[in-house]
Amino acid sequence: MSRENVELHNVAEPLPADDGVRLDRLPPAVTEPFNDRSQEEYERPDGVEIRFVGESAEITLSCPEGSCEATPFWGPFQGRPAEHVTLGAEPTTIELSLPERVAAVDRDRLDDRYFDPTVGRLVLFGNPVVLHDVSGDVRPPEPAERPDGTLLTYGTSITQGACASRYPVTYGHQAARHLGADHLNLGSGGSAFCENALADYVAGRDDWDWAVLAVSVNMIAADFDADEFGERVRYLVDTVAGAHPDKPVAAVTLYPFFADLCPDSSDGDEWPATPSEYRQELRDAVAAADRDNLHLIEGPDLLQDPGGLSTDLLHPMDHGMTEIAHRLADRLRER
Repeated sequence: MSRENVELHNVAEPLPADDGVRLDRLPPAVTEPFNDRSQEEYERPDGVEIRFVGESAEITLSCPEGSCEATPFWGPFQGRPAEHVTLGAEPTTIELSLPERVAAVDRDRLDDRYFDPTVGRLVLFGNPVVLHDVSGDVRPPEPAERPDGTLLTYGTSITQGACASRYPVTYGHQAARHLGADHLNLGSGGSAFCENALADYVAGRDDWDWAVLAVSVNMIAADFDADEFGERVRYLVDTVAGAHPDKPVAAVTLYPFFADLCPDSSDGDEWPATPSEYRQELRDAVAAADRDNLHLIEGPDLLQDPGGLSTDLLHPMDHGMTEIAHRLADRLRER
């Protein structure tokens, strides 16, 4: 998605709002049949990037409710902590100038896995954001200035990046970097219910080269029994993989969480299914689809260190995200 002189990456449809445009990850026409929480989550700009090529730019943003972190990059090089900006309700103008050392980088030391160092990238992570203005002699990046491939990830708040300290630490962003790819984040915290409309939407997109479907602890907590979960994931994995037979699609079973680590706990006693039943339903869905490009990956194989979780024993922290990212990238390379 481009808007005037910048590229709005991972933005499906800029929507008029508060003297600017809100940077939603999915269009309202797609999210309309989703649950209310999921509709709200796709208004969050987690993994949205404002990209440009030029010596400098001034980008004015606001976060009408709550806050949003803005992390600057130049190509693959992340800005120092002092350059990170926390957005609030008042419009904030972020001034970005190409650092001299980055401009002088020997291009022969980089390859086509990387963004060109002249690509300015403002990476967003937090509550809904409004873009008010971009000024400066800039243009959108050309395809040759971006990585060749793109990794698309769908899943829960773990995929969205809930407990990562900053967005670049999320497993999807890190895995894409290991693959030398760009990243599209379609995580939906607390609300990844594998709707058929979501499956159709991902299947209809042609801007990704790998898809990871990590589903879905949210559905256990929302009282979907094993049969209901199985029906939805069968449609999800078969529809996405079937629409793109030349592209690898990975279905990831539940990551380890408190129900696995606290066997004597009463947590989950009222659930209509067990984590083991959910994992088996996804295994069965992949087997039933019988597609060469569809691959099963076990969540506990990606996150083997339980100490990678936060104290809620559900969401990975930074080191858990890093472990998942490394192993996921390795599995996708194998395929």
